[in-house]
Amino acid sequence: MLPLASTLTPALKRRLLLTILESRHGDLREESLNRQGKGHFHVSGRGHEAMAALGMLMERDDYACPYYRDRAFVLGRGVTTRQLALDYMAKRESSSHGRQMPSHYSYPEFHVWSVPTPTASQLLPGCGMAWGMKLDGKPSLTVATVGDAATRQGDFFEAAAFAKERALPLLLVVEDNGYGISSRTRRINPLALGVLNADDWIVLDGWDPEAVYLRGAEAMAGVRQGKGPAFLWIRMERLSSHTSSDDQKIYRPAEELSTLDERDPLKVLSQRMIDDGEIAAEEFARLGAETRERVREDYAAAERAENPAAAELETNVAGPPPDLDEQIFRPGRYRMGDMINLTLRAGLQADRRRVMFGEDIEDPKGGVFTLTKRLSTEFPAQVFNSPLAESTILGVACGLASYGRRPVFELQFIDFVYPGWNQLVSNLATLRWRTYGKWTCPAVIYAPYGAYLPGGSLWHSQANESALAHYPGLNVVIPCTPEDAAGLLWTAMHSEDPTLVLIPKHMLWVEREVREAVQAVPLGRARRWQEGRDVTVVAWGNTVEKSLEAVALLGGGVSVELIDLRSIVPWDRDLIARSVGKTGRLVVVQEDTENCSVGQMIISHLAGQPEVWSRLKAPPLLVSKGNVMIGYNPVYEFAALPDARRIAAAIADVMAHAALPREAAAPHAAPAAPEAAAEPPAQDEELTIRVPILGEGIRTVRIVSILKQAGDRVAPDEALCEVETDKAVYPIEAPAAGTVRAWRIHEGETAEIGRELLILSAAAGSAPPPSLQALQRPEDRTSGAALQDALAPRAAPIAPARPARAASGQPEPALSPAIVRRMGGVVPANMQMDARWKAVAEARAAAKAAGLDLTPSLIAAWCVVQAMKRHPPFRRTVDGSGQIDETEHFDLGLAVALDLGRLATAVIAGAADLDWAAFADAYHEAIARARAGQLPDVKAPLNLTSLGAFGVEGGTPIVVPPAMGTLFVGTAHPRMVEEDGVVFPVDVATLSLTFDHRVVNGAGAAAFLHDVKTGLEAFKAPR
Repeated sequence: MLPLASTLTPALKRRLLLTILESRHGDLREESLNRQGKGHFHVSGRGHEAMAALGMLMERDDYACPYYRDRAFVLGRGVTTRQLALDYMAKRESSSHGRQMPSHYSYPEFHVWSVPTPTASQLLPGCGMAWGMKLDGKPSLTVATVGDAATRQGDFFEAAAFAKERALPLLLVVEDNGYGISSRTRRINPLALGVLNADDWIVLDGWDPEAVYLRGAEAMAGVRQGKGPAFLWIRMERLSSHTSSDDQKIYRPAEELSTLDERDPLKVLSQRMIDDGEIAAEEFARLGAETRERVREDYAAAERAENPAAAELETNVAGPPPDLDEQIFRPGRYRMGDMINLTLRAGLQADRRRVMFGEDIEDPKGGVFTLTKRLSTEFPAQVFNSPLAESTILGVACGLASYGRRPVFELQFIDFVYPGWNQLVSNLATLRWRTYGKWTCPAVIYAPYGAYLPGGSLWHSQANESALAHYPGLNVVIPCTPEDAAGLLWTAMHSEDPTLVLIPKHMLWVEREVREAVQAVPLGRARRWQEGRDVTVVAWGNTVEKSLEAVALLGGGVSVELIDLRSIVPWDRDLIARSVGKTGRLVVVQEDTENCSVGQMIISHLAGQPEVWSRLKAPPLLVSKGNVMIGYNPVYEFAALPDARRIAAAIADVMAHAALPREAAAPHAAPAAPEAAAEPPAQDEELTIRVPILGEGIRTVRIVSILKQAGDRVAPDEALCEVETDKAVYPIEAPAAGTVRAWRIHEGETAEIGRELLILSAAAGSAPPPSLQALQRPEDRTSGAALQDALAPRAAPIAPARPARAASGQPEPALSPAIVRRMGGVVPANMQMDARWKAVAEARAAAKAAGLDLTPSLIAAWCVVQAMKRHPPFRRTVDGSGQIDETEHFDLGLAVALDLGRLATAVIAGAADLDWAAFADAYHEAIARARAGQLPDVKAPLNLTSLGAFGVEGGTPIVVPPAMGTLFVGTAHPRMVEEDGVVFPVDVATLSLTFDHRVVNGAGAAAFLHDVKTGLEAFKAPR
């Protein structure tokens, strides 16, 4: 052993002293700022400054996973006090963009990994980084540090065990200051208890920075030589309270506090250097004053720095999903288990950075479900068995992904995720957001999932996607077919965010004919299994199969639109909203527990969408496992889970309800003429009708129109007037039958919520509005009764009767109107947005080179139609009586310039149903017909106009009924933009949308216009 007090050069000692001095003054400055009310929180590193020595010893390719007392350590690594000051002030330029507490270091440029608050949770990611280095054959290492109290955490033991098992290039350091906040730890830490092998640990005094440097250098040299991990146990003193929220004088004896200076690393090192003549006391005092002033300036500059913007709150929760359009496998007969194996094999072949890790996944077992059979034999450098330790699996995945590898790790059952829960929700889910995208975690975790395979009991049969989906930052997908298993897994392996692939084990070995090439499946896109008009059924995983059985049980009595959600996070809100808007009924089927579940999320989201809510004919229903576990006896399992009869019964239930009747009984019926005024009977009582609460944040309304006059009789739920808010136009309806006595307000007036509108005279004791059952249409009651009858136990299933309307030969409307009532004239509103023109210009240039005619108007028309498909309000028309109709098979109107300054409207009929080639032909044909004087009857929901050829950059178009909107696209023109502090010109086209405020609110219009803008900015001519 080298003598410890005399082997550091004076230059190294001086550098070490200056780093410790800077760390000390940084702590003191933050403590002072806290007392001035300029900071929220402070974690002190006073007493731990000898860790600066280990930071100084690190090399360029080394990684660090520190904990929150390591200010001196990261300063020794090269981080500046200016960066630490920005972190303390939580500024926009800070390492976390203001999202983490101070002392939660994260500096990718120095390979300093983001510090999580849960103690010891950085250690397993540190092991993952060290394993990546070993797999790459690099001579680098990872330093992971932890406080002594955290050595009682399971992750500490898992990290130490995994590091020894794999002989990782890891330096694991325990900084033992004797306290876990107020609890003494010196007698209860695992080294003191004899739980750890004392021969593995180098124990030294942390108040001697030279000893830490020399022993650290010796340990690191052994690690770099391939001797496996090294373990340092460094005794220190905590010279200050645990944090700024603590006062250690309450629980530490005064005599103990009085001796702390003796174990102050700054005092020990400076006094030794003064005694040895390596620095004069006066010079040390001068250096202290200079450092203090420089630190003060750094914190003052940080205080003046820009704060984060509230608009950035959701930035970097997740990155953009993979944009894949590739064939993975040919058509054929496949089983899901085989397809997963093939996809994993393809992934390992495609990218040598991919690593697989999981319990029993190596040959000869190849996983408990043989999903990894032959993979470790074919890819021995990429496929490895893990210990029986889920926290290790998840934590190492996070570290490997942070290091630059592409982990694809297996959990034996998703039920066993909970021992690794801390890693999943503290690290994998939050890493991107808490570092503002500076660190990412492109990890795949796949696991068998769900029940319907008797005998699994509580911990082999769970469907727990709702618990996983609760945490922002995690993608969650559940396939139910071989092709979706391959497509979703392939997409997950190309994602830059952690993705959980849950594999229904009940379906693993069911063979299925896949008739089309297997493609990558985009995240967030549901699959429509079959079209239907009566009810939308949304399911995923095992419940898709059960829903198909329910449809078969019902026979042809109900037209069911079945949607496989398949991507839980993100999920396809648009497809489901469009489907429910069409059918007016919703049944969600899930295997998970009811409480706080995905099914409840879907229903609550749709119920909050006015365009969906207004079309519902029955309350949505959730078919779910109840709030209970799966039992071992199959009786318990089948009693708990949704089955075909329960699903069919739910469909019958929603079919047994009808929509509340509106003013007219049929979509195109004229409103009934008001009855003559009549004197109210003597027994009538007065009802005061007030402005109701119309939504959060709405305080006032404007009276748009009064629909009933004094003396008019009204029926229950009949519209009395219309009011406009900043969101939409609403009818105020009568709560009971009666006669209008007197209005308290006039058209055009503005009224606060709760103000009196009118007095209604109603019969004393009149019944409340009739129930849904009483208001059902006869044909719906017949249909519902027949369905319920079909579900009764029988020897053989009986197909339910068709609805009476179909049996009578009456035509059934393709889509019920969203609202059927009288409305006033157009309530116009205008919105403008700029779209960058680069993609359109490039597409036109490419087309011109190929001899094709591709006009900006054609491109705009295509992008508008695609946006209309995603936004139901823009598929609506308003006729002269004020009736609003909606269809999925809509036309598009095009303004065409004629001679003598005249305009005509051409129509692309059935624009929604055309592919690109047919759409382009229809576009040119429509314009040619309009210019030839063949002007059709225009019933398009939206008209597109452009005067770009005349050099007009902007304009405010007029809405012409029956259209509910008109979009103007101006000519491209330059506009200055700023990005990353650089100002430069780009060509943009101004989009100006005028829309009928009765039909769509401002938020809906903005979402639609943004979709058009996005389509133009990313346009590529479809093939």
